[in-house]
Amino acid sequence: MTAPRLEVDLGAIARNARVLVDHLALKGIRVTGVTKAALGSPGVADAMLRGGVTGLGDSRVENVVRLRAAGVTGPITLIRSPMPSEVARVVRNADISLNTEAVVLEALSTAATRQSTTHAVILMVELGDLREGVPASDVVDLALVVGRQPGLRLLGLGTNLACQNGIAPDDRKMAELSRLVEQVEFACGNELSVVSGGNSANLDWALAADDVGRIDELRLGEAILLGTEPLQRRPIAGLRTDAFTLVAEVIEAREKPAQPWGDAAQAAFGERPRRVRTGTVRQAILAVGRQDVDPDGLRPPEGITVMGTSSDHLVVDVGDHEVSVGDEIAFQLDYSALLRAMTSPFATKVEHGAVLPVGYPPPRRGADVA
Repeated sequence: MTAPRLEVDLGAIARNARVLVDHLALKGIRVTGVTKAALGSPGVADAMLRGGVTGLGDSRVENVVRLRAAGVTGPITLIRSPMPSEVARVVRNADISLNTEAVVLEALSTAATRQSTTHAVILMVELGDLREGVPASDVVDLALVVGRQPGLRLLGLGTNLACQNGIAPDDRKMAELSRLVEQVEFACGNELSVVSGGNSANLDWALAADDVGRIDELRLGEAILLGTEPLQRRPIAGLRTDAFTLVAEVIEAREKPAQPWGDAAQAAFGERPRRVRTGTVRQAILAVGRQDVDPDGLRPPEGITVMGTSSDHLVVDVGDHEVSVGDEIAFQLDYSALLRAMTSPFATKVEHGAVLPVGYPPPRRGADVA
């Protein structure tokens, strides 16, 4: 089999989705499964849907088109504000989009009218992480703008935390979102059907909160795909953390000096890697590099250490492992490494594993997932 390759266990993804869906359902919260880190993979999307997510979300229109071409008919949300240049494709392929700008809403309205359809809108609120979001003081006014636009329907409000500056969701911020929902409903005269509290970083809050207020949806990607929560990157108890494995092939295996020699300057990507060993090391080079994966996000097998990387070489100290040219070494990945590996055209994607049948029994009530 070719290398490098990214092996994807669809069964693990489906089971992670089912555990999270069932536990959040006890809080009255639905799950939108986010496929962006998997490049809109139809196989991953199907695994999430079989795990019980009520819809899919992706940040790229190209990925949404890929999902539609694969036959996905359920609700899909574009989870990044549309570019004005792509509004026609957004309306044609996505049921819902997250928005913050009146000029984009006007463009979506024009596109929806031309296509004789209605496009649903979720307005994103800025609650402190300083990525996308309307200031709380402007939310009602923008909601009224949506109501005046033909071809648009205000579906709800949402927010995003912990992505740009690591600001964590908490009771205070979620209560503020709930309060804004009530203000918008009063001003617009109709009930909002979606209050999207955030992403995988919301899990600790949602599962521990006595009262989740109006929050009724979370957009989950990392937790389903990798079984980890983004705030501390801890594994979530009860979830699989091995759904993705990067396999690379050894192209050189030699004993070499632990320290380089000669006049030192910058390495290919700036600062030189720090080598602390003395004497010699059993060094292997694998045919994978920064063009394929974020090396800082790789977790090698026990006893193997990543020593450095360039655009297309990964250098490791194999320790006591017996490694020869042509052997393969498998790595686990964090979110950054997964994102780049999925995007690399040089990493073959291999999906396998039994996917849950519809109706797979939920875990016992009260099982620990956080």
